[in-house]
Amino acid sequence: MTKPPFKDLLFISIQMLLFVAYLLPITIEFLFVNLVVKYLFLGLAVLGFLVIILAIVQLDKNLTPFPSPKQKGSLINTGLYKFIRHPIYTGIIVCTISFGFYNQNIWRIGIGVFLWILFYFKSIYEEKMLSIKFSKYADYKLDTGRFFPFI
Repeated sequence: MTKPPFKDLLFISIQMLLFVAYLLPITIEFLFVNLVVKYLFLGLAVLGFLVIILAIVQLDKNLTPFPSPKQKGSLINTGLYKFIRHPIYTGIIVCTISFGFYNQNIWRIGIGVFLWILFYFKSIYEEKMLSIKFSKYADYKLDTGRFFPFI
């Protein structure tokens, strides 16, 4: 096994720090009165979590924590990947931000937004690596959204 490139390690390190920050018992609450909307956000958080699990299952042996594709990996463009190029990132974004709203916690919402920003830049780098490895990746990008379908 070869050592991952520096950028891979940097992106993963920042991501792990943000995950740890999300789990810290810091609460910056705001007044959120509507109970129906609160539970709507809980439903979105659960949906985000399910997207993460399904995307991991669909990646199967291609799953890696690093943005660079596996040496013996293949391009997955079925299932969720038929509509979204980075459904794991999508699930994490939806889950963290929605759960922050459910908990009425500005800290968690902010960390979710920072994760979204990180995933944007990480996905740019990842897509450069995927374009080098897979000649059909450019066509795949034209038909799918980065994080959300049709966007």
